[in-house]
Amino acid sequence: MNFAIFDEANKIWLRIAKDASEDELKFSLEIHKKLLNFFQVGDYYYYIFNVKQSVFELISNEITSVLGYHPDEVDVPFFLSNIHPEDQPWFLNFENKVKEFFSTLSFLQIPNYKVRYDYRIRTKAGDYIRILQQVVTIQFDKNKGLLRTLGVHTDISHIKQGGLPVLSFIGLNGEPSYIGVDVKKIFSTATIQLTRREQEVLSLLIEGKKSDEISKQLFISKLTVDTHRKNLLKKTNTSNTVALISSAVKKGLV
Repeated sequence: MNFAIFDEANKIWLRIAKDASEDELKFSLEIHKKLLNFFQVGDYYYYIFNVKQSVFELISNEITSVLGYHPDEVDVPFFLSNIHPEDQPWFLNFENKVKEFFSTLSFLQIPNYKVRYDYRIRTKAGDYIRILQQVVTIQFDKNKGLLRTLGVHTDISHIKQGGLPVLSFIGLNGEPSYIGVDVKKIFSTATIQLTRREQEVLSLLIEGKKSDEISKQLFISKLTVDTHRKNLLKKTNTSNTVALISSAVKKGLV
């Protein structure tokens, strides 16, 4: 993407937090009571996010079974950087819509809405899984500035293998729900641009040729071929040739 996802997300979260002061904030509901409202259909972990400071204050140990990381290994910039490049604009557009939606709620409505959407994220093993993110507000001030949220990330890869991310606002305690909410496309995915030589190398990789074979066919050194392969992996955000080829075919790069 042509921008840092954390920087953009942080701007949105600061607008959500407004001028919230910790001294005048109290927890609106017990955390365990809130957890009962979450839809859990797979491995999951929960976390507490400080909106004003843009930090995780708590990540449960179950993150290891979902993403492979120990809680101490994960901070917000690192987490956001592992969201699939194609889903990062969706994440930011969803967060911007969340800001707009919560600005329309009354003081009493704020704790009675759960924000739900999905996206793909890379695990420690290098694979992508699809998680369902569900978030409720657990601390806010008299000016409706959000301070802390409780979230749950559930692995739903076995339920949703493809398709676009979907945003919903789920009403609790009698509030109406809004499913599949339309969002403004403020952020968009940067187009992957390959050089002519990179396209040639990619085409030969798809044919199953090795680096030394490509080197001879294109009359370039094996070192140059390997450099092109590394650049292709970086541009497509993949970690191996199989994933590279799969990504290239899906995105129509060849």
